[in-house]
Amino acid sequence: MCGRYTLTISLEELMMHYHLEMELDRFHTPRYNIAPMQMVLAVIHDGRTNKMGELRWGLVPSWAKDEKLASGMINARSETLLQKPAFKTLVSRKRCIVPADGFYEWKKSGSSKQPMRIVMKDRQLFSMAALYDTWVRPDGSKVSTCTVITTTPNELMEPIHDRMPVILRPEDEQVWLDRGNQDVGLLTSLLQPYASDRMHAYAVPSLVGNVKNETAACIEEMPSLL
Repeated sequence: MCGRYTLTISLEELMMHYHLEMELDRFHTPRYNIAPMQMVLAVIHDGRTNKMGELRWGLVPSWAKDEKLASGMINARSETLLQKPAFKTLVSRKRCIVPADGFYEWKKSGSSKQPMRIVMKDRQLFSMAALYDTWVRPDGSKVSTCTVITTTPNELMEPIHDRMPVILRPEDEQVWLDRGNQDVGLLTSLLQPYASDRMHAYAVPSLVGNVKNETAACIEEMPSLL
């Protein structure tokens, strides 16, 4: 699964990467320990251009009776997207990107777990493929939520965990976002493990295990205990 990630780059870098118009009234601070059920930055295509806004991480389908499903829908398996009622209709019409510059996973060895941060070798921004939906509460208010799509691990991730987020190749980002693209076969073909030779994993402090810890100390590189 993908249950924690980071987004420490500047707002300007985000805007440039996704060809967004600069929003002078938006304030963005580095995030070192983003967790499920929090508000996260996401990029969608509105039919004309890319837009950036906030979604709550943990999908609530539009047809859900309540919001209790959210905590169990932070991820969607790429292999079964078209079989699950919560996801199958979203693939063709409600796709988004969740920007990140690293994600965390815990490497197990016996009874021990070592938190690892996985990044690009060049430490650049990357795009996690995601789906979103909007649910209407009984009082009429709306909540827009998302889920990050996962896939099988690449060679780097395999010793760490049996799943990884789908990271889109830069040339596929706009294909995924394009609202006019409803070619489900093409879209699902993009959901592959990212090239391991472009990625790097390193051990980080155990403090990242507590979502209340949201400082640069979370991404400090340290010797692995495993």
